[in-house]
Amino acid sequence: MNNGYKDRKYLSIVNDILEHKEFLKLKDILHHGMDRYDHCVRVSYYSYKVAKILHLDYEETARGALLHDFFFDDNESIGYKKERAEILVNHPKYALENAKKYFVLSEKEEDMILTHMFPVAPMVPKYMESWIVDMVDDLVSVYEKGFSLRKELSAAMSFILVIVVNALR
Repeated sequence: MNNGYKDRKYLSIVNDILEHKEFLKLKDILHHGMDRYDHCVRVSYYSYKVAKILHLDYEETARGALLHDFFFDDNESIGYKKERAEILVNHPKYALENAKKYFVLSEKEEDMILTHMFPVAPMVPKYMESWIVDMVDDLVSVYEKGFSLRKELSAAMSFILVIVVNALR
């Protein structure tokens, strides 16, 4: 996975969220070909590291980033482009509603969750930490999609190779 599970300082900041029964449900939802729980941890950990390097509020960044996709719609199983687009634009609101149900959030953490889809969603980040979460989420998403695509291509190439080898026998 990633180093977030080994970083004691990071874990001390986010452990209550990581172990929350509602947040754990994200492990069952596909997201970029992986599960949403791991996606959120990855975005949170790397946002935390960037904020720490820049001497920003890394604790709020870790928590806000962890909750940025705390919603339960399975957008990967939806086939209709219109519905997928609606979830893409509106899921920050759903994530914020869920986060507020289970956790006490600062104004900055709320902003991170609401604005992590800028410019796809029209809310502009107010804080540098929110910009970090937005950019890290984009980079992590590209990595995850690429990883998922590589797995699919590898499986397809293996299948083709088996067919070719059998045809040559």
